[in-house]
Amino acid sequence: MAAIAATLVAGCGSTSSHSASGSHTTTSVAATTSAAAASTSTGFTSQGFASGIAITHATPGGKTPVNQPDDVTKLGDHIFVAFQNGVGPQGEATVKGNQGAGNRDSTIVEFSTSGSPVARWDVAGHVDGLTADTANGQVAVSANEDGNARLYMVAPGNPQPTAYRLPSLPNNGGFDAISFYHGRMLISASAPGTSGKAAPQASYPAVYVVSLNASAHTASVRGLFGDEATAKNANSGAKGTVRLALVDPDSNAVLPTAAPRFGGQFEVTSQGDYREIFVADSSGKQLSTLKLSQSIDDSAWASNASDILYVTDGSSDLIYKITGPFKPGSEIVGVTPCDAGNAPAACPTPRFPSNYLGQVDQSTGAVTKFALSTSINPAGLLFVP
Repeated sequence: MAAIAATLVAGCGSTSSHSASGSHTTTSVAATTSAAAASTSTGFTSQGFASGIAITHATPGGKTPVNQPDDVTKLGDHIFVAFQNGVGPQGEATVKGNQGAGNRDSTIVEFSTSGSPVARWDVAGHVDGLTADTANGQVAVSANEDGNARLYMVAPGNPQPTAYRLPSLPNNGGFDAISFYHGRMLISASAPGTSGKAAPQASYPAVYVVSLNASAHTASVRGLFGDEATAKNANSGAKGTVRLALVDPDSNAVLPTAAPRFGGQFEVTSQGDYREIFVADSSGKQLSTLKLSQSIDDSAWASNASDILYVTDGSSDLIYKITGPFKPGSEIVGVTPCDAGNAPAACPTPRFPSNYLGQVDQSTGAVTKFALSTSINPAGLLFVP
């Protein structure tokens, strides 16, 4: 098992023999987010919330700043962000010539409500799933979306994450986003057919139901529904059903009851397939699918007009905070034209621009640009009441 290290910082103290000095994390966040000063347009205000530039972790070449923030979640009053640090999607080391070359660890950072770092945990792999397990007061972490999947649980105040041993995954791929729905942990079965038969396959799950044995530190998995499942067409005017034939299950979420459609349901995005799939029951048999006009990655739904939207930007290494008022039930997404199934190898292009914030018409599936003057290359999205 690869080494796992954690550091408690900003006055929390350290109880781990693996801990590095936390003094570097006390640098003012304001200094690192000055390039993201507050801006307002069409009623929305964006400002820099935090950055990883002043937070370092150990790499083979010495300490380097954490970078590439991706998924984001909230537990208690604190915001947790996964920094991928250049690790490859199957856990490959950061390539030579990049910051932290040879590194194989992502870093989870806990931030206060003011954006100050409180604690950090290094975990082996490329973290792409991060969500709060509010029932147990922990954060669930998945890594390596293209294969060699890993799963961890992080408990605030405990410097040592718990790694869970996984069985061979029947989708021959990896783990991606995590949600808790009706008390169960659901993880997207990403990159199906990385090894073995190419996707789609009827035997490949699109979503896993994951059960943990806390004493043995093992996990078991079973499919919720498959890549070849049949779903009801949900686009306005569409009738009948469709065989999904998914090749790219990716992000997922549980919708708030305020959503105009599918309120309270579990949703998974198949990024390269331009689809959102909605699950209305715990058995995974009541499925609806919305065909989208653009490829999207992460999605977030507003519950209230006063919600705060946190957005990570891996290209600038910033976490933004956006305030509204938002329309309750509105869906904001990270639009990813270059990750579409028909995107050219050389991207971006005029037809396939760089990633941007968008919003989804939940009746038609039309994806339009979200009106914000700040240019953000979105990765993870989180609405907080």
